[in-house]
Amino acid sequence: MIRFKPGAPRGVRPRLLSRVRSLAVPTAWGAVAVVYRLTCPLARDDAIGARLVSSAVLCAVGTGIVLHIRRRMLREVRHARRIAEAAQSVLLRPPPPRVDGLAVAAVHLSADRGARIGGDLYEVTATEHGVRAVIGDVRGHGLGAVRTGAAVLGSFREAAHDEPDLAGVLRRLERALDRHLRERAHGEHDTADGAGTPAAEEFVTVLLLEILPDGEVGALNCGHPWPYVLTGAGAEPLALAEPLPPLGPFPLPGELPTSACGRLLPGDTLVLHTDGAEEARDAEGRFFPLRDVLAEAARERPQTPQAVLRTVLAALLRHTVGPPKDDVALLILRNERCSPSAHQSHGVTRSATADR
Repeated sequence: MIRFKPGAPRGVRPRLLSRVRSLAVPTAWGAVAVVYRLTCPLARDDAIGARLVSSAVLCAVGTGIVLHIRRRMLREVRHARRIAEAAQSVLLRPPPPRVDGLAVAAVHLSADRGARIGGDLYEVTATEHGVRAVIGDVRGHGLGAVRTGAAVLGSFREAAHDEPDLAGVLRRLERALDRHLRERAHGEHDTADGAGTPAAEEFVTVLLLEILPDGEVGALNCGHPWPYVLTGAGAEPLALAEPLPPLGPFPLPGELPTSACGRLLPGDTLVLHTDGAEEARDAEGRFFPLRDVLAEAARERPQTPQAVLRTVLAALLRHTVGPPKDDVALLILRNERCSPSAHQSHGVTRSATADR
């Protein structure tokens, strides 16, 4: 009889009982085989008919054990998938359909087979300082990249509301990443675990955007691809300014001037993406023509974030003939603060600082 100590940790008893129950069925099938072999006269008979019966019995026993193990493994896979979906809902939670007058849609495709999350990150939120959005790309894949992305996203979700300017938000992200990488490096030293990207070689590309109520867009870019703006005329980069280095390898400079990217007019759409979209290749090694696909999506009607997302994903999966080799994240924001009749397809007016 199994006895449990009164002070046993909570959860030990259910786990132990579950393991005992999981062994009950294979043990019963094994006992049937042993009893048959020891007690049944057919098991010791050398006649062809007796041998066929014995083979059938042993085959049935083996099949029962295999089916039981298969059911057990399927339950564990479903359980792991539910855990992964819960982790995704916390890390890359689905954005609301509207944020302060902006229509929103987002998607993430993981490069790891069967995975639901990876090294890409995004978030959009309404604050007293305007709508703020982040998109980023952690070097590498797997759990290490997921943990790094979680550290950056967690910091953004607080700093976006606390900091009055984007420079303060970016410095908060840098400090959070530094703390995370120091803790990871200490853990790697203690466990001698070399799996994944070493903490000393980790970096994150990050793009921060701020959209004010009048549509003015400001940005801070640390090594990330610039978004595209979709207007009635096509797709154009939001800015052409040289980005800062990615977070991680080098400290941020003392001055962090926000790039003025002009105004997002009613009806215009911003498409934020990670480099996995532009660097996806087909069987012949050709890159995915993201800008051309977005220009085509800009001419479609109705132009909603969901429609743009479907157009890009369909073209991307056709190009790569299956899932891409790198993580891909897309975050789409459309200005719907005014009625469409008030918009005459003016496009985004960029300031001189954005085109330097």
